[in-house]
Amino acid sequence: MRLSSLFGPTAAEFAFLIQLWPMVSFIRPTQGVDFTPVPAPNLDLSGLGQVALTGNFDSISLFSYQQESESTPSTNGSQSLITQLPNGDFATTATSDGSITTMCPFVMQDGTFAGVIVGGNFTSLSGVEAQAVAMYDATTGKVTPLPGITGSVNTLLCDNVTNTVYVGGEFKGANSTNAVAWVGMSGWANLPFEGFNGPVNSITSAPNGNVIFGGSFTGLGNSTTITPNDPDQQIINIATANITSGGTTTTPGFNNASNIVCKTSGQDGAGNTWLLADNTPGFWEAAMNFGYEPSLLRIWNTHQDGRGTQTFRFTALPLNGIMNFTYTDPDTGEEGLFCDARCPLTANTSVPYQDFRFYNTVGMSAFRIDISAWYGAGGGFDGIELFQNEIFAYAVDSLNEPTCANIQFGSNATATGPWTVSPSVPSTTSEYLTASLNESNISGVSVVFEPDIKQKGNYTVTIFTPGCQADNSCDTRGIVNITGNYATASAPGLPLQTQIYQTNDYDKYDQIYQGPVDVNSDGFRPTVTLAPLAGQQKNITIVAQRVQFNLTGNSTVGLNGLYEFDPNSNTLDTTFSNSTFDQAGMDLEPGATVTTMAVLNNVTFVGGNFTDTSTGFQNIFSIGTGNSTSLPNGGLNAEVSSIVTYNNLLYIGGNFTNTLNGSVTGLNNVAAFDPTTNVWQALGAGVSGAVSNIVSLEVNVTTDKPETCITVNGFFNQLNGWDSYPPVNVSGFGIWVPSRQNWLQNLHLPSQAITGQLTAMTNVTKPNTTEFALLAGVLSSKDMSSQDAVYLKSNPTTIQSLNVGIQPQPIGPVTRKRALSGQDVTGAVAGLFHASGSLNVTVLGGHFTATASNGSIINNLVILNGTTITGLSPGLDSDSAFLALAASDTILYAGGSVTGNVNNAAVNGLVFYDLGLAAYSYPQPPAFGGDNVAVNAITVRPNKSPAQVYVGGSFDTAGSLGCPSVCIFENGAWNPPGSGLTGSVTSLTWQGTDKLLAAGNLTVSNNATSLATYDTTKSQWTALNGAAESIPGPVTALASANKDASSFWVAGQSKNNSAFLVKYDGNSNSYSPVTEGLGPQTTIQGLSVLQLTKDHSQNNLLPNNMILLVTGQLNLTGFGNASAALFNGTTFTPFILATSGNSPGSLSQLFSENSVPFKSAGGHMAVGFVVLIALACALGAIFLLVVAGILIERYRRKHEGYTPAPTNYFDKTSNMGRIPPEHLFGRLGQSRQAPML
Repeated sequence: MRLSSLFGPTAAEFAFLIQLWPMVSFIRPTQGVDFTPVPAPNLDLSGLGQVALTGNFDSISLFSYQQESESTPSTNGSQSLITQLPNGDFATTATSDGSITTMCPFVMQDGTFAGVIVGGNFTSLSGVEAQAVAMYDATTGKVTPLPGITGSVNTLLCDNVTNTVYVGGEFKGANSTNAVAWVGMSGWANLPFEGFNGPVNSITSAPNGNVIFGGSFTGLGNSTTITPNDPDQQIINIATANITSGGTTTTPGFNNASNIVCKTSGQDGAGNTWLLADNTPGFWEAAMNFGYEPSLLRIWNTHQDGRGTQTFRFTALPLNGIMNFTYTDPDTGEEGLFCDARCPLTANTSVPYQDFRFYNTVGMSAFRIDISAWYGAGGGFDGIELFQNEIFAYAVDSLNEPTCANIQFGSNATATGPWTVSPSVPSTTSEYLTASLNESNISGVSVVFEPDIKQKGNYTVTIFTPGCQADNSCDTRGIVNITGNYATASAPGLPLQTQIYQTNDYDKYDQIYQGPVDVNSDGFRPTVTLAPLAGQQKNITIVAQRVQFNLTGNSTVGLNGLYEFDPNSNTLDTTFSNSTFDQAGMDLEPGATVTTMAVLNNVTFVGGNFTDTSTGFQNIFSIGTGNSTSLPNGGLNAEVSSIVTYNNLLYIGGNFTNTLNGSVTGLNNVAAFDPTTNVWQALGAGVSGAVSNIVSLEVNVTTDKPETCITVNGFFNQLNGWDSYPPVNVSGFGIWVPSRQNWLQNLHLPSQAITGQLTAMTNVTKPNTTEFALLAGVLSSKDMSSQDAVYLKSNPTTIQSLNVGIQPQPIGPVTRKRALSGQDVTGAVAGLFHASGSLNVTVLGGHFTATASNGSIINNLVILNGTTITGLSPGLDSDSAFLALAASDTILYAGGSVTGNVNNAAVNGLVFYDLGLAAYSYPQPPAFGGDNVAVNAITVRPNKSPAQVYVGGSFDTAGSLGCPSVCIFENGAWNPPGSGLTGSVTSLTWQGTDKLLAAGNLTVSNNATSLATYDTTKSQWTALNGAAESIPGPVTALASANKDASSFWVAGQSKNNSAFLVKYDGNSNSYSPVTEGLGPQTTIQGLSVLQLTKDHSQNNLLPNNMILLVTGQLNLTGFGNASAALFNGTTFTPFILATSGNSPGSLSQLFSENSVPFKSAGGHMAVGFVVLIALACALGAIFLLVVAGILIERYRRKHEGYTPAPTNYFDKTSNMGRIPPEHLFGRLGQSRQAPML
């Protein structure tokens, strides 16, 4: 059959067509995805010397495009469409509520680009309801749903020759199962063979143009339709329905409409019969809390006192549609009769009941039977039953088959745990169970479904999950384990288990099993158990609704996982012997599963889980011009799940460890194969677990130099060590660089940082556009991989790795807390550039481990001297955390939550280290005392010799000296700075040389405040005026706003746990809070005022040439997470995005060699000075003009020539006699007129 005639009047095979609305396919001629660059930050760091940032991150980017975000790979099962930004980073363009497994660009015969077809296991894409498949416009981002499929899509093939998209998976669509076609822009159509009796995993186009289907099937859809031996197997529960009636008799014992529920004896009488009033039409109605599709209606007519129903009609609700039936006349025996509005019932008392089979399959949740004619004095019934072909087990047990029906093994469910019944809503088909779980009640929670299986056979089992939008539980929906026990213990591979993410926005249907199911018996019942997956977040919601068992057919002789379809043939060949592909499947052992196929150089490579004993190969083979051919060494020794071609090589992923004969080492779950040389190649030594997908990707292997790499995605946690390369810890994601023949993670280049997993990739080419790659999966990328510290450069603004060998240290029981905020301390917190004499070092402190240049392990503080990395000498506890650093001459002062023993003396909070000697100073200062001692700030008093070191934090004593919150170390001893200050100090800064500003959570003379000043000349602490009222909580960050720090910025957490940012103006003694821009969950850790190369607009908070850098873990209104932002006095702009593992990262602080070069305080220059400067400028300009005139005149003379002046003197007095005296002096006495203007 030719596809050009598929939808013609004679195409009986394609008679069923779902017509969709017209789809706009006009695409504007632009690049595939529009990217919006953000303005340059215009930072001027030239006066600061070296500048660096510390924090807790392993990847970091400057915010360059509006499409960038700090998002990390999703862990709730949702995946996205992803595209690459011009800087090499990746941006999400559309997000689904489930998995995306396949994509293809749909280009029509005439070259029109219709869109990218996206398939997977989702119910929404970019917020649009779309079941399993949708069309995506890669220019506008518009999503067009393609309704008509229920289930999941595994594979797509876009064929522009026939204007057809072939869709395969585990679903029902049109009149087909597991395979269907979308033709042109018209809609769904059945393929001539109506799909398959098992899942389709891969579809490809053979070199001859035919379409090859691969999967786990044994028969075609149109040859495997099966009718149960006993149709109408399941009774629909009417017993729990809401029963109402109209026109009912008032006779006691006969006026209860529920009399006829679960009555199958046909016995008349009070309590058994429901009657209408005499000579009155009426109705009987049942409304259920679930939906169903009945196949059979059974009615027991009444014969009470000669009464009975003569005709009735059945109306489906809420559709209000009158149903058509077929029936057999019990009086004549005539079969196949039809009725609708007047269906007859006999008055023959020897007929116990009559069956009416529904002519159409129609869904409903209620029904009404109207009685229009009767025998005797009136109508009525003795019993009513509804049946359906589908076999369901409901989590709400009252919806299962009624116990009053006395069914031996009726469908039922057993719920254990804190389940509650949630009502059905318009988007769901029935009531369902909901459980809200936490650590205290998650143990033992489950629902066990037991279906009513009356016939042994092959079944597909589907579980239904209600959408989370209907009950507003999307934020807490969790993951469930589904465990099935479908046949007796002798069946292989049972029980079976799978995981299902319940984060679907709308109702979804997951096929969890296909295979043999045993009949119910006293010794065995098939079961499906739903339970929460262990190890999830603390508070989750899970739901349980229903499970369906659908009887399928047995094998069609010849099919075994492969089928070749000729779209240009007028006939459907079901002998299968003429196809090389069909024959290749037949040659495999029964039960073959094909998971992936790829075509390279006109050869089709087939991978999966199968064996060919006749030729001795497993799991992968090729089909060229002849029969199937084994790959060298017998193929691979376990399942192949993915094949990708690149640069004339096959990249293969799966669950294998070697070739079949074990002759090629290093093929652990991933391998490459060269068809030209017929040789296997190892990718290093492979990975530590199964690989599910291989996807090619453009990566900036070195900065701004993209090249094609191979991503390996799956269930592994290491890139195996090989040669001199040690194992590398990963989270199911590795990047192989073909040009380097190595993993990107081994190259230690300044390359992109990419984490997540990819499932699919397709190249999109549209008219008048360049080709670009569209990816699917979960992906997070940043400009570079760098651990906890980076350099910051300006002109242009860039970041560069500050490589000091830091390794991430996971949060555990020993993780220290910030003394004030209680936050976990991980990564680099404090930094210091220090030069003294020949000493020039960079110091980083925090809570981390690092590797020294000599290979030794360093804990929590590193010293970089040139290219040499060292740490402190032994003595400190490894769980210490450094929070503050300062230096004077060669002495490093390092404080924090620091404990240990140095020079036979206890250390608590602070340690002194001689950088010149690379040894601890001797003696060490007496240790601090108190509860939870922590040093948060250290500053050396300016212009003071010998050095006075001011230390602030959370402590009560220094040695035996009472010295709370701030203590001074001078001349080898501690001294308290005045009295009256207590609390926890987080920041210290000097306001000149004699005044110290302290911030934190303080008390001055028993008055609570967050800011206090210390006058060194008076040894007196004073609470800053207005701070207690204007600062809403403890201060965690402080930055000077002018040269003498009389104005400054503070930030912290309010008492309601929200972040605050306040500017203090020392000239007016006023506080200006920033009230907009920072969202919930914001934590500010650092503030820095920086200079700009380009002024911003005028405002009252910042000078035009200054900007505020805010660091921490920020939530910016209208944007989301960022690790640093720039505030210009009116607006926050994202500046730096960072991640740490699978979580957002954070930046602690900026540190630099030099202080910010503020202009001197004191306001505007005096007017007199301005006038003098202006006059000097004017005179200077005149002088320059005169000089320029002289130079120009000399140039003119040189080029034009001139005559030298005569050297003879003329008689200077000879002409004097010619001027009459009156001409010289005659007018001196005359009046003078004003000059004319």
